[in-house]
Amino acid sequence: MSQNPLPDDKPAAPADDGSPKFGRLLIVLLLAVLLVGVITLASEALLGGR
Repeated sequence: MSQNPLPDDKPAAPADDGSPKFGRLLIVLLLAVLLVGVITLASEALLGGR
């Protein structure tokens, strides 16, 4: 009977690994949006809205 809880614990570990990856993905997406915003503002400043 002690062997049954061990397989139950193993599927729980990948679920825990998925949460940090989702958080990391969210941070990367936010940084990408900020980078696009900075590039847009910089191009507007350099080109002067021609």
